[in-house]
Amino acid sequence: APAWLRRLCGQLLSERLLRPSGVQAVVRGVMEGTGGGAGAEAAAVDWRKCDAVAKILAACPQQCLSLEEYYRLVCPQILDLLHIQDKLTARQFQRVATSTLLTMAREHPQLAESHLLRPLLAPLLRCVGTAELAVEDLPAGTVLVTEAELGTCVEDVLKVYVVGNDSSSLLLGSLQSVLGVVFSLYSFAKQNVSYLRSPCQEILLWFLEKSEREASLAVLEGFAGLSSSMCTLHPRCQFRAGSEGGAVIVVEEPIGDEDEALYQKVSSEQCHVENLVELVSHCQKSGLAGDFFISCLKALTRVVAEDEADSSSAAVPGGSLLELEQLRAAQGRNLLVLQLVATLCESISDTVFTNIAQVQEFVGAVLQRACASPARGPGAAAEAQTLAMAMGLVAAMLGGAVQLQSSDFAVLQRLVPLLEELSRTYPEPLTQELAADLRIAICTRGACSPATVGAAASDMLGKKPGMGAQTPASVPGRAPSPGGGHSSPSAPGKSSDKQNMSQEPSTMGPAPAPCATSPAPGGLQELLVSAYDPQPPGRAAALRHLASLITQRDPEALRLQEKLLQVFLENLQHEDAFVYLSAIQGVSLLSSEYPERILPVLLAQYSCSAQGTEDTAATVTRMKLGEVLMRVTRALGDMVFRHREPLVQAFLRGARAPEGALRASSLSNLGELCQRLGFQLGPIVQEVTSCLTAIAKTDPEAEVRRAAVHVVVLLLRGLSDKATEVLQDVLRDLYRLLKHVVTTEPDGATVLHAQLALEELDTVMRRVLFPPQTLEKKIVVLP
Repeated sequence: APAWLRRLCGQLLSERLLRPSGVQAVVRGVMEGTGGGAGAEAAAVDWRKCDAVAKILAACPQQCLSLEEYYRLVCPQILDLLHIQDKLTARQFQRVATSTLLTMAREHPQLAESHLLRPLLAPLLRCVGTAELAVEDLPAGTVLVTEAELGTCVEDVLKVYVVGNDSSSLLLGSLQSVLGVVFSLYSFAKQNVSYLRSPCQEILLWFLEKSEREASLAVLEGFAGLSSSMCTLHPRCQFRAGSEGGAVIVVEEPIGDEDEALYQKVSSEQCHVENLVELVSHCQKSGLAGDFFISCLKALTRVVAEDEADSSSAAVPGGSLLELEQLRAAQGRNLLVLQLVATLCESISDTVFTNIAQVQEFVGAVLQRACASPARGPGAAAEAQTLAMAMGLVAAMLGGAVQLQSSDFAVLQRLVPLLEELSRTYPEPLTQELAADLRIAICTRGACSPATVGAAASDMLGKKPGMGAQTPASVPGRAPSPGGGHSSPSAPGKSSDKQNMSQEPSTMGPAPAPCATSPAPGGLQELLVSAYDPQPPGRAAALRHLASLITQRDPEALRLQEKLLQVFLENLQHEDAFVYLSAIQGVSLLSSEYPERILPVLLAQYSCSAQGTEDTAATVTRMKLGEVLMRVTRALGDMVFRHREPLVQAFLRGARAPEGALRASSLSNLGELCQRLGFQLGPIVQEVTSCLTAIAKTDPEAEVRRAAVHVVVLLLRGLSDKATEVLQDVLRDLYRLLKHVVTTEPDGATVLHAQLALEELDTVMRRVLFPPQTLEKKIVVLP
């Protein structure tokens, strides 16, 4: 077009733009021809055209007196473009409004903040703790933000910040000023049925991912109440459910009853912590969850150090009111840290750590806490388990769980001072030795890896040497619970291992190899004595080390296999989960090495009280023995056929035990054994089906009847088309049993199992009676 025409069109366009509703008129004029159908869909994806319109709106025309005056006239109209209700044009208008806002924010940040961002966030800014509006002066029941206003504000923030996806400092800073209110709204929506839950979550996650890591961690601490820099919801402002699925912000009177106020405060903090942990669980791939977990552990270390300092120094009577308030605030913060760490350990999965640096930070935090305050008192067992798990994590990496590079060893080198201090100051000798050996392995870059490191690595991975390893992300990244037998490594060996290490040549190579293969007889005797340690951590560590000796086929340990079996069986009766799970592992390893000798003993122990009454402790022990038998069955593989009949008979006798839990456990073991046998039961199939039929019809406990029917389901599903051959003598009895269960059984889960079995049986019989017809081409050569 000629220059005069372009100049005249620009002048007319600018004049129309400065009139009321001029922005919408200009946008409609430029986007003419895209009002519906395929044209609107085509314009929605034509980003270049939308961006061109945004540049026109962001440029101040020459007819305007000043840039600020132009922003004052145009910015409210730009925000109105976000609220277009016409579905055919809403996407184009919203795209134009978002692009215009981002362009203005880049070119003139101060004017954009005052005329665009603050009006956009006005409903949220109105109810923060530092709001200009004096909330204290408003009467109770005043609606500060209506449902429509709050819902529109959240949707606009989602469109501009998340969909626009411009992570400039201006946008991040403006959004951070209202993040506390958004998180409070997210927590409220999590407890109620509200459509605001998803957009609030997307806004929070967008900010956490786009911000610098330090800023994100500071925001998370503010959400948890550990930092006072976060602008949170005003104490007198409360959310109330709206009539259309949204929320309303109202002003409420402060609670006069101190007990009720304390209850509301505690419940609110607990709710915020739970919602915060769930929010953090969505940030595991980016590594933010791991960094936040590590920062909480470091805060916990400071809490422990402060607590010991307070307990060591006598309280000064007659302190000032300010000191008492400060002490109370510090105690409240310490409780929040403990609650946050506990919730993180329970909720975040074991893939929280994504790289070696995070693992090093985690282990360093645990070691620093152990150096500052060695485990003692009521929580000594949990602290010892956490320390053992952290050191086992390092041992697993050094033992070949991951392929460590030179840079990885440089990161692990930061643990050397802590390990050295731990080896000198920790009261437990076993932990001292493992710390010293880990320090040697790190300093030599895995060239010399003592036996204790290899044993800890094997226990951490839960596998025999040479069977592969897990990735660093699959190694658990949280403090284990007392029942987590497989996630806690054994404690290190005795000092005699180190004496023997000096007599054996170390193996050099790319993969670290243990410098010692077997302990001295004196060391084995010390382990046997430690297996009866009154403290559960020491006893479990000794059991784990004995199990590792069996895995390594230590000659002295194999010579005393009967003694080891007795030690493991006696520890099966221990009430601590860490101890009896270690004993289960030891018995199963010993049985898989010598099944001909050990299995008869285990079967006799399992069947010892089948005919008489027994107490709860004996029942629990027999259930643990059942778990041992199943582990041995899995380890034997195809060799289990040699021991088929004794195993089946033992579980059938267990199915007649007086205790219902033991009967259900025996039936569950029987079902898994049938799967391991490939459902080839041979001549005992009649006995098995008779037992299942009797239990499913007559057992008084629903859990046991359910287990019996489930075994029938496994049989039919596992045999499939072979069911008519293998079960031909008992198939009719099983069918009648299932029909009886469906018609008379009061337990719904049992009926469901029976219906599934009938459907499986119906499918099998249809395939047998009506085989699929296949067309075959035959060529016959005539003579």
